[in-house]
Amino acid sequence: MQVIEAYKPFEIQEIELTEWKQRPVKNNFFELVLIKNGEGSQCINYNDVRYNKGSIFLLPPLKCHSFNIEKPTKFVFLKFTDSFFKNINRITIDRNEWFKEASYILSNYNQLPGDIIKNDVDRNHLKNLISMILEESRSYGNESINLITSLMTSILELLIRNIKKSSYFEMPNNNSDDRITKMLTYINENIDKTALLKVENLADVFMMSPTYVSEFFKKQVHMPLREYILKAKLKLVEIRLLNSDFTLTQIADELGFTDVSHLSKTFKRYAGTSIREFKNNGEYMLLKRATCSPSITI
Repeated sequence: MQVIEAYKPFEIQEIELTEWKQRPVKNNFFELVLIKNGEGSQCINYNDVRYNKGSIFLLPPLKCHSFNIEKPTKFVFLKFTDSFFKNINRITIDRNEWFKEASYILSNYNQLPGDIIKNDVDRNHLKNLISMILEESRSYGNESINLITSLMTSILELLIRNIKKSSYFEMPNNNSDDRITKMLTYINENIDKTALLKVENLADVFMMSPTYVSEFFKKQVHMPLREYILKAKLKLVEIRLLNSDFTLTQIADELGFTDVSHLSKTFKRYAGTSIREFKNNGEYMLLKRATCSPSITI
């Protein structure tokens, strides 16, 4: 087993296994897995899917996942840890923009089993980027921080592109009107821009009358527009609470809540628990779900 820590926010692990063994539980933001060779199946939430050489999976936090190894398998685990979004002023990147990108992935990925990459071009891009990160980490360590940061940014962009194009993106099932797909994409991409989510603006963008927008949305999604937007924001609130050091004031301001009190009351009404209770229980939930299949689960 080889574990390479290029720098604290990222951990890169390359390991060859003949049998899956439980690994130490860490509160990673999410984890990308490349199968360099081997055969078997991946399990997430008790659903199984085949894997082989070149398969790429996204493992979100707080979910039960494991691998059933049929032929010796070499894995590369690329972990995006939550510490990346905490106290990283020394790194010359836009912390807020990175977090929004990563949050977009988690809030719109349905966390089903299966390969996250849907075309060979992007698969080759990702394999090459991961190889470069491994080589830079081995050869230069902390000297390559800025370059590895750029490579990780590219990986995030590729993940977002594939999530948008795949069935993992949270879209209504069996829907023949592609306008709702475009509208949902627009809403999720601009979830922190309250003005752009107003009915009047959506009407302009999608060439509908303001009175028809809400009716159209509810008919297609089976949920009122306002409720959908609010729940999408609350999913991002949960991600920020567990994986960043943003203050409640910052979260409320970014996502368009009137103030912290408004955010807290809305969160409790929909989540059924207070923000403090949710944060306190976050690590317990991670540990509980990580042991849902004791013999083989990470």
